[in-house]
Amino acid sequence: MTSVFSDIDRTAVDTARLLAADAVEKVGNGHPGTAMSLAPVAYLLYQKVMRHDPTDPHWIGRDRFILSAGHSSLTQYVQLYLGGFGLELDDLKALRTWGSQTPGHPEYGHTRGVEITTGPLGQGLASATGFAYAQRFERGLFDPETPEGHSPFDHYTYVIASDGDIQEGITSEAASLAGHQQLGRLIALYDANQISIEDDTDIAFTEDVAARYAAYGWDVHVVDFGSAENYHEDVDALFEAISAAQAAADKPSLIIVKTIIGWPAPHKMNTGKIHGAAIGAEEIAETKTILGFDPEKHFAVSDEVIAHTRELAGRAAQERAEWTKKFDAWRAAQPERAALLERLESGGLPDLEAALPNFEGVDAMATRAASGKVINALAEVLPELWGGSADLAESNVTTIESAASFAPSDHSTAQWTAQHYGRVLHFGIREHAMAAIINGIVLHGPTRAFGGTFLIFSDYMRPAVRLAALMGIPSIFVWTHDSVALGEDGPTHQPIEQLWSLRAIPGLDVVRPADANETAWAWKTMLERRGGPAGIALTRQGVPVFTRGADYAPASLTARGGYTLAEASSATPEVIVIATGSEVSLAVEAKTILEADGVPTRVVSMPCVEWFDEQGQAYRDSVLPPEVSARVSVEAGISQGWRRFVGDNGESVSIEHFGASADYKTLYREFGMTTDAVVSAARTTLARTQATH
Repeated sequence: MTSVFSDIDRTAVDTARLLAADAVEKVGNGHPGTAMSLAPVAYLLYQKVMRHDPTDPHWIGRDRFILSAGHSSLTQYVQLYLGGFGLELDDLKALRTWGSQTPGHPEYGHTRGVEITTGPLGQGLASATGFAYAQRFERGLFDPETPEGHSPFDHYTYVIASDGDIQEGITSEAASLAGHQQLGRLIALYDANQISIEDDTDIAFTEDVAARYAAYGWDVHVVDFGSAENYHEDVDALFEAISAAQAAADKPSLIIVKTIIGWPAPHKMNTGKIHGAAIGAEEIAETKTILGFDPEKHFAVSDEVIAHTRELAGRAAQERAEWTKKFDAWRAAQPERAALLERLESGGLPDLEAALPNFEGVDAMATRAASGKVINALAEVLPELWGGSADLAESNVTTIESAASFAPSDHSTAQWTAQHYGRVLHFGIREHAMAAIINGIVLHGPTRAFGGTFLIFSDYMRPAVRLAALMGIPSIFVWTHDSVALGEDGPTHQPIEQLWSLRAIPGLDVVRPADANETAWAWKTMLERRGGPAGIALTRQGVPVFTRGADYAPASLTARGGYTLAEASSATPEVIVIATGSEVSLAVEAKTILEADGVPTRVVSMPCVEWFDEQGQAYRDSVLPPEVSARVSVEAGISQGWRRFVGDNGESVSIEHFGASADYKTLYREFGMTTDAVVSAARTTLARTQATH
């Protein structure tokens, strides 16, 4: 039988493994071993398996590739170089150096051909599950009738994962969901080399991974390249396993590839010494000799090899031409769906303001309830909007009521009707994976997805939330039960430090609306912004709905992050009270008392510090005049970040300790989150200001 690899392919693979060794040696740090032993696996995917176009890495018909083992970045960089995706030899030589296109871990938006930032282990494989979610949802949005395998929206997501990825808890959550969802277009190749930084993984990791993934509902294959003494990179067996995985339409696939890390380095292969450090000039020289390369030459790539691997563009052009015929036929037959795709790819939106619900006449409403109404109203005009919750749908109010659940139909329950292309997501109690899956959905294509839980459990989501901010992608996280006011569940469920902890993440918008109207405009603004993620923090308890008009400023000012909600009785306020969320009503009540005592008081609602910081200095000064130094912040959590707004003369009404189990009114009273406390703080800051003058 003819092998999938020719002699020149094998030479190209050996070239790839030596480029990895040379690159790490040149910079003096990095991870050479895995890239050396994964060279045939990655080469097979890039050159023989995946449908992609080196001239257009953003082509929507492409297969997606995710290097979950991000520390082995050279596994991907070398293939991007060989395949002609934009990297050149000098980029490999500049590995891990300032300004290079080859940073230590792959970074989305930085290196051409990289689909996702993969740093912390497990995030890649978990997010890949989101890619597979998105592929199915988008197919349902654009082309549900075409038989499986014949649609221009049919493609695969391939992942290379490491022992570390498989060990991380987030991948267990995601793998469980992937099996439950029967994501047949997700194919993960697990590099089971059983070496990590602490050397042999037997010291900490001895489970039967194949059995575990089979129990999750995955299609599992094992390809064993053999022992160090009898090592044979059986790429034909691997190719057959990939073909079998492609045919498993109703199951995600795990292909366990048993490799020897660093093969064929004579002294350091199969040890921790080759995992995360340069392997040394002598070891590299011996390895080159073993492979028939000149030990004196570094970064050696023959003209024959690079000419052969760059032929990928020609092969890709043929595949793309075939795909384009299908796409053009679809576009001609489905003009409305084609127009929707064009709108989504351009980032355009319909008139969202016209779709927002009207809360006129409502006295009080929990902002989580208002959010649910907004989600449902916007879902009517945004078919691309979908999402759900980590088993808290009724608490988070995240359900699109007219939609089916996204799951195989045989998973329907008495409560939920599941459909292959549904819009309501159910993550179960898996907050870690939920956030990564939302990221994967958003990275995959033009739809907008959200995932909800309690604000306190944002701690479980934090790595993926941070990565969303790092990548600058518009994931949306819905966090309800936003303060001690959730009440009787007690301190384990009551967020105290979470708001400012999340605001500390660069690039994350943390939105805490004051009432139903601000909630509506917050959603509108989050959907209009595409430069980074947002988390919206919502109340469990009812809060007053301010009647906008003569007394209260328009809720549309929510988009500016902070605004004067209620103006002082005189042209210049003597004190400014800045509040967020449910505490804005306390500020308004305090204003009434202070004004009655002859103290002109301005109330500033600050739903999003990040949006306010983006405003010009003139606007910010108009809201918080520098000459008014008597200021109070009010928020039911720590005051850590409010000092820069209230200044040295200011006061903060806050909670600097953990909560307790009681009804929320009792907690607010006992913890000093009251109108009287705001009034007292205002008088204190006024006295301090007057004393300094």
